Amino acid sequence: MAAQSTLRHSDDHLLSILGPWAQLIRSRVKNTSKTARLAATLTLTIAIIFGAYGGRSWLKQRSKRRAQRQRLLRRNSGLRGKDGSRTIIVPYRSSTAEVKIYPTKPTTFDAHRRLFLYPSRAARPDEGQRPGQIPPPNTKPGLNIAFLYQFLSLLNIMIPHWNSKESGLLFSQGLFLLLRTYLSLVVTRLDGEIVRDLVAGNGRSFLWGIVKWCGVGGFASYTNAAIKFLQSKVAIAFRTRLTRYIHDLYLNNNLNYYKLLNLDGGIGQGADQFITNDLTLFTASAASLYSSIGKPLVDLFVFNYQLFRSLGPLALTGLLANYFITATALRRLSPPFGKLKAVEGRKEGDFRALHSRLIANAEEVAFYGGADMEKVFLDKGYKDLKIWMEGIYRLKIRYNMLEDFVLKYSWSAFGYLITSLPVFLPEWGGFDGRSELPTSEAASSNRSHARMQQFITNKRLMLSLADAGSRMMYSIKDLSELAGYTSRVYTLISTLHRVHAGQYEPARGISPEPYSLSDILGTLHRGYDGVRFENVPLVAPAIYPLPGDLLIPSLSFTITPGAHVLISGPNGAGKSSIARVLGGLWPVYRGLVSRPRNSGIDGIMILPQRPYLASGTLRDQVIYPHSEIDMRDSGRRDSELFQILEDVRLGYLPEREGGWNVRKEWKDVLSGGEKQRMAFARLLYHEPRYAVIDEGTSAVSSDVEGLLYERCKDRGITLLTISTRVSLKKYHEWNLDLGQGEEGDEWVFDRIGTEEEKEGVERELESLRERLAQVEGWRKRRDEINAELGKVWISGQNGGESELPPPEYIEKGFEDTDLT
Repeated sequence: MAAQSTLRHSDDHLLSILGPWAQLIRSRVKNTSKTARLAATLTLTIAIIFGAYGGRSWLKQRSKRRAQRQRLLRRNSGLRGKDGSRTIIVPYRSSTAEVKIYPTKPTTFDAHRRLFLYPSRAARPDEGQRPGQIPPPNTKPGLNIAFLYQFLSLLNIMIPHWNSKESGLLFSQGLFLLLRTYLSLVVTRLDGEIVRDLVAGNGRSFLWGIVKWCGVGGFASYTNAAIKFLQSKVAIAFRTRLTRYIHDLYLNNNLNYYKLLNLDGGIGQGADQFITNDLTLFTASAASLYSSIGKPLVDLFVFNYQLFRSLGPLALTGLLANYFITATALRRLSPPFGKLKAVEGRKEGDFRALHSRLIANAEEVAFYGGADMEKVFLDKGYKDLKIWMEGIYRLKIRYNMLEDFVLKYSWSAFGYLITSLPVFLPEWGGFDGRSELPTSEAASSNRSHARMQQFITNKRLMLSLADAGSRMMYSIKDLSELAGYTSRVYTLISTLHRVHAGQYEPARGISPEPYSLSDILGTLHRGYDGVRFENVPLVAPAIYPLPGDLLIPSLSFTITPGAHVLISGPNGAGKSSIARVLGGLWPVYRGLVSRPRNSGIDGIMILPQRPYLASGTLRDQVIYPHSEIDMRDSGRRDSELFQILEDVRLGYLPEREGGWNVRKEWKDVLSGGEKQRMAFARLLYHEPRYAVIDEGTSAVSSDVEGLLYERCKDRGITLLTISTRVSLKKYHEWNLDLGQGEEGDEWVFDRIGTEEEKEGVERELESLRERLAQVEGWRKRRDEINAELGKVWISGQNGGESELPPPEYIEKGFEDTDLT
């Protein structure tokens, strides 16, 4: 009973605390049937059980996902989406974070092509028709219409749509810029009030003004820091957009990264300078443009309006005239900073290219002992850059002197004249001038205090206005530098678009050079079950607009599955040219080239002369160009990779190097033979139907060479080998011999082991026997010529000649002569 009373007392106490809601719930529970209460209890129990189970499953999935992230982070791998996106894992604080990267759509490149390619002749059939709005490629960088067009074109990439991340950042930055302008006005008025209270001796108002000053100052400090932070975020966002766009256009199946440097030549050899340094400078300058021009422009309107109210129309007219005169003078006297910055960027790229070339060829230079010559090249490159930069600095000194004097000192003097208008010309002094007009004696007693407040406020407004105006004037120089950076980045993207679209056209009224990039009439067909050349000339292309070098006028042959072909011939005959044309590196100027699709089970794979080893793990060297994601998705395992290494006699590598996940500089770790066998390991991993091997076994012994070829043939790979080694004929059925035709510049395509080939070999052997039979006669003739050349003739007294006898040591022999 005591327990029940205690429980009832606690319930009553709880009901008194919960109030009417608890009483309502209790009344409804009493009115509910027992079945309903049982069902509610059962439902609550099931909900709790399933909630606990779901929470446990959620925790397990979260733990599993976290472990997967850590594993992918260690392997520098990620996840690939069905839409082509790629999710990479990056370290974030004490955990990891996912970053999703979406590739640029091909339709986006097609839409942007009209912004970056100059209108072609096909688009302008009428010679008298004006070209499109795109500036011509030779437009000089500067503050002109071309700069505006180029910047707006790049802005389409940096801000793709209105609801993008970049738009949100710019909108937030704009709000903070407006807030800073408002705070500047508040600080200006507060400054005048504090000085007024200080002069009037009003201590309470003075202390309250100090408190307000500190509060507004703290908020203004946060606003300034937020503006700088958002500007940095905008710069990073702009650079991310442009970098991904350029990478997608630079690295794709069209091989633009190769053609940009070896065929086009529009940006020289400094693509890395454009993508890294110039792009960084451009995005930083473009991000600061919003605050360096937008904020001063708003300040000019706001502060001019405030000064117009305080000082009247005469002051506003003087300010506007001062702005116009100053801007005109600085614009005319300003050096061409845009052009200077563009040339400086090009010279920086040339200097970096010299260092990159030395790093790439350090071993060869060391063998030749060419350090002194390379030093001469580097010193000359740096001297050119130094002379140019010193010239820029000399121009900047004179311009900065003029700029500082005009914007700091002359504007300050003009500001004092403007702020003196209410005192000396009260009729033209606006609202502040009215206070200077004759009034009652009571009002005149406080005139000095009000005058001090008005002067401090107007002075603060003039200082803020001068700062805004000077930043606007300084921005002219920033705009000029931005024009130079814009020209560089726009040139890079327009060149990439030209290479991607293959739009090469000769100058108007001039026929295209034969076998130049504007004279490509052939076709490269992908999807053919085999390799076919039909009337294809082999041409070594030159940098546009120069014509290429014709190697073979016309080449025609067909390779079907299982027909292994050896491509032979002397050096310079064009053997490797076939691989380059087949791989799409060189254009098909005439005829038709048919080939399978890309590397894979149904495609073709080309092994170059120099085996390439990528940066990454040992596993990445075998599966290149696939990633670990592709390998896992295809169901392949490390045990299969180990068997492949065993087949190419590299099974000892995982144990020797420390496992599949070890990372090293593999081009320095593996020997020449190991590199070539690693290339064959990639071939066995991808298992293409066709493989082109360009001198792929030159550093491998003959027994291992035969093993590699047999392994490839066992996998059903049709081989096209480019080599001068006759011993490889036994692994092939056909021989394409270049430079051995009737005229010495054609080709022969025959089956290996036919009667014609045997007769040809017999004829070659007979020719060699005849030449060997003449060796003895050639040797005797050589001795006679040497004997004649060894004689010395002297002139006699009667004009005759006689032979000088040989020296004594020759007659007696070297062994009997004391040479000392």
